[in-house]
Amino acid sequence: MALDARAQQAVPAPPGLPRRASGKALWLRRGVLLAAFAALVGTGAWHSAKPLPPGLRIASAPLPVAPDDLRLLFDVTTADGFGRPVLQHAIFDEKLAMIAAARRFVLLDQFLLNAHGGATDPASTSGNPLRPLSRELTEALVAARRARPELRVLLITDPVNDVYGGQPSADLDRLAAAGVEVVRTDLDRLRDPNPAYSAFWRLAIRWWSGDGRGAGWLPNPLAEGPSRVTFRAWARLLNFKANHRKVLIADDGAGGLVGLVGSSNPHDASSAHSNAALQLRGDMLRALIDSEQQVARFSGWRGEALPLPPAAPAAPGPGAAAATVRVLTEGAILDALLEQLAATGTGDRVDVAMFYLAERNVIDALLAAAARGAQVRVLLDPNKDAFGRVRSGIPNRPVAAELVARSDGAIRVRWYRTHGEQFHAKLVAITRGGRTWLTTGSANLTRRNVGDFNLEANVAVELPSGSAPARDAATWFDTLWNNLAPAGIEYTADFGTYADPAQSRYWAFRIMEATGLSTF
Repeated sequence: MALDARAQQAVPAPPGLPRRASGKALWLRRGVLLAAFAALVGTGAWHSAKPLPPGLRIASAPLPVAPDDLRLLFDVTTADGFGRPVLQHAIFDEKLAMIAAARRFVLLDQFLLNAHGGATDPASTSGNPLRPLSRELTEALVAARRARPELRVLLITDPVNDVYGGQPSADLDRLAAAGVEVVRTDLDRLRDPNPAYSAFWRLAIRWWSGDGRGAGWLPNPLAEGPSRVTFRAWARLLNFKANHRKVLIADDGAGGLVGLVGSSNPHDASSAHSNAALQLRGDMLRALIDSEQQVARFSGWRGEALPLPPAAPAAPGPGAAAATVRVLTEGAILDALLEQLAATGTGDRVDVAMFYLAERNVIDALLAAAARGAQVRVLLDPNKDAFGRVRSGIPNRPVAAELVARSDGAIRVRWYRTHGEQFHAKLVAITRGGRTWLTTGSANLTRRNVGDFNLEANVAVELPSGSAPARDAATWFDTLWNNLAPAGIEYTADFGTYADPAQSRYWAFRIMEATGLSTF
C-alpha cells in the first residue's frame, strides 16, 4: 500500500491542467495583495486628512472697518422677452482699474485664466457674447509692468490653465516674459478629496507620469477642437482638486491697500456668468496677502516678499467703526457660517445665493434655522449649463428637493434663469437684530470647497443692516428673487420649474459628494 501511495504521488498532472500552487506561494500572493490593499487604504487615508500646508485655513480676527471702505459689486446676466442677452457687469472693469492704479505691487490668485471655451462657440454662450477676459487681463498686466518696471506682480494660478502641463498657456508664458512672477499651485501638497482614485494615482501613476508635458493623443478636456493632451494630464485632472481662489490685492497708489475677493474668473467662457465680489480697503488684507505668499512658497516661489505699504495707525474698536471684517479661507469658511446659522431664530432672515450647494452640515444648519423660525430663502443655479454642455442638475436639484421636503416648505427655493451661462455667485447674508453678517468669495458650499480640500478665499463682514453694503446685498437679492426688473425680464423661476424629487438622482448625489467622485 505504501508503494502504491508513492507511485500515485509521482504521477504528473495531465497536460493542460494548472498545477496547484504550493502553500508557500499561495500565502505569498495573498501577502502581496494584502500589502497592496493596505498601501492603497493607507495612502488614501493619509492624503485625505494630512496636515495642511502653511497659509491655509485662515480665520483672521475681526478687524474694524468703516462701511464706506466696503463695496459690493455684481455681475448680472439675464435675457429679455425675445431671448436677447442683457448683461450688467462691473467686477472685471474694477479689476483692471485696480491694476492701473497700483504703484508698488499687484497680487493675483486666479483659478481660471485662459481662453478655453469648452464646447461653446468661441464667440458666444447660447447668444451671450464672450468677452476675451484672459487677453484683457494679460495685456493690462503687461502694460503695467512696461509703464512701471519697478511694479512687482505676483500671479498664482491653477495648473488647469495649461491643462495640467498638457498644453502650454500662451497667456502665462507672455506674462512670465514681461516680468510677472507666475506660480502654478502645487496641488499635490493639498489633501485629496477623491481618495479612491488619488491613492492609486499617487502609488501607480504619479511616479512615472511626470508633469503632463509632451505630445498628446487624448482630447482636450477644456476645449473642443483638434488640440490633444497627454494621458498624464488627464490622470492629474481626475484628482478633482484645485486652487479655486479668486483674489486681487494691490496698493491703491496712495499708500493704502485695496482688495477684491469674489467669484469671477478672467476666463473667456465664464465672461457671461453672474457673479458677486466685495471690494475692501485696509490692513485686514494683510492676512490674505500672507496666506497667498505662503501658497506661492509651498508651490516653489523663491521671490522676495511683496513691497507692502506701511501699516496704517491702529483703528478704533469695533463699536466706533460700526463694521468688522474677517478673512476666511478653506474650512474656516464653513466654521464661521455654521456659527452664524446656529444663532438664528424667529424674526431673522437667511439669504443664500449659490452656484453649488451640497455640504451636509450646511444643509442641516439651514433646516435647523428654518425650524427655529428664521426666514430662509435659497437662490440656486439649476446646474444645467456648463460651457455649452448640458448638465444633469446635480447637486442643486436634489438638494433643493430635500430642503423643501424636510422643512415642509418653510425653506423657499428659486432658480436663476440661465441661458447658457451660469449663476456663479457665492453669497450668504444673515440679518438679525439690526445687523447683517455676509460672506462672499470663491467658495461654493460643498465638501470639496469648504472641507479643506480646494484652496478657497472668502471675506466675511458684519455691519449695520442700514449701511450701504448691507442694503446693496439685500436689494440685489430681492431684485433677483422677486423679479424686480424691466418689463419682459425675469431673473428667477419658481421651485417647480426645475424640481427633481427622484430618489435615484438624490442618492447618486449623496454618493458623489461623500466620496469625492464628482467635479462639484
